[in-house]
Amino acid sequence: MSDDRLIVALDVADALTGLKLAEAIGPQVGFYKIGLGMLTGGGLALANELKQEHGKRIFLDMKLFDIGQTVENAVRGLAQFDIDFLTVHGDPHVVRAAMEGASGTDTKILAVTILTSLDRADLDDCMMQAGTLADMVEERAGRALEAGADGVIASPQEAARIRALPGALDRLIVTPGVRPAGAALGDQKRVATPAHAIESGADHIVVGRPVWQASDPRGAAREILAELP
Repeated sequence: MSDDRLIVALDVADALTGLKLAEAIGPQVGFYKIGLGMLTGGGLALANELKQEHGKRIFLDMKLFDIGQTVENAVRGLAQFDIDFLTVHGDPHVVRAAMEGASGTDTKILAVTILTSLDRADLDDCMMQAGTLADMVEERAGRALEAGADGVIASPQEAARIRALPGALDRLIVTPGVRPAGAALGDQKRVATPAHAIESGADHIVVGRPVWQASDPRGAAREILAELP
């Protein structure tokens, strides 16, 4: 049986490569993330095949952001693919629209707080409000949860603070930016090890390159699973 706390990000170019990777990893991983990078390479088709023919759970990482009606319509359409998790930006009006679009389905809406590839200097470049990054993540998470989100996306470094929020007790915390000890950071800036992420309150960790770039993806996934408390 797979440990679905680990979500492997299939951040590869096309559906065929993604399917071969999932087959190489084998049955110990039961949850996969498919993002924007594969959208034009058959990402939705891969999501459907992994779900319907291989019994995998699917996290569709679209980070939707638009006016409310457009978000609602997009979520309603995507939820028809029987997606388990779907991301939207954490702005309250976006979250409320997404929850309406997902109504009546099993799709969980996860609100993105602040990308794990950003730090305070990046937020300054974007003219974001002053304050520590951790405080901003906590505030955005709180507002998204108040708007009805099923959970939030945040770095492992903020997971404990989010878990302590009154509205987070029964909600999901999913953490990208997870790197096994000694792994290259790549474009991630706010990272932690798999064990630290789970111990800090994350329900699921998302790991991509340390698995799919490994010479032995199945072995890499096995090592990450062995780290989980």
